[in-house]
Amino acid sequence: MIDKRVASPFEAVRTVRDCDTVMIGGFGEAGSPIELIHALVDTGARGLTVVNNNTGSGEVGLAALIKNGQVDKMICSYPRSANSTVFPDLYRAGKIKLELVPQGTLAERIRAGGAGIAAFYTPTAVGTDLEVGKERRDFNGRTYVLEQGLTADVALIKARIADWHGNLIYNKTARNFAPIMATAAKTTVVQAEIVASPGALDPECVVTPGIFVNSVVPVATPAHESALVESGMIYP
Repeated sequence: MIDKRVASPFEAVRTVRDCDTVMIGGFGEAGSPIELIHALVDTGARGLTVVNNNTGSGEVGLAALIKNGQVDKMICSYPRSANSTVFPDLYRAGKIKLELVPQGTLAERIRAGGAGIAAFYTPTAVGTDLEVGKERRDFNGRTYVLEQGLTADVALIKARIADWHGNLIYNKTARNFAPIMATAAKTTVVQAEIVASPGALDPECVVTPGIFVNSVVPVATPAHESALVESGMIYP
């Protein structure tokens, strides 16, 4: 079996290239891999398309990546949430693109991408601006629109526990997007608070099997986005 441990966040994300599509886990700040995102800022990779539930808060994490001019397009459900100022200002100035996706549709598009499903029909967004340009079909008297599956070059996610082989256990809502993102990306990089030796995890508790993971980085005391924002931290 492959030992997937990597010494540092920077080493783990240095393979991200300009113009890559990057999925970043997190539901609000739950599961947000702050250390991996900051390492991605340090790489200087640009022209990125980022898939996330929101656009970050303050000037740390995802918001720092956006402020640093490294993101050309966001695909998300909540482009403006509490303490979100970086993205709205850039969007109004025409400096970043947005693809707005209802949250359930976003999750299903990622899941579909990971399952090899090219597209699917959903009634969500019918009759709204979000259906413009999309195929419509009626099934059993109800109208649906066609949504495409989402895949990525890289996924950055956060786990509570990982083992050397990349088997993952999450902390509560940190698993909302992370497991499906791991299946939908060509390369999945994980930061974990605890990195256990092989055989230490109960297979019945593993959510993401190691086959979907390429790198595991130990981050014993991960930063919390809300605490960084409250302290006024700016990255870099």
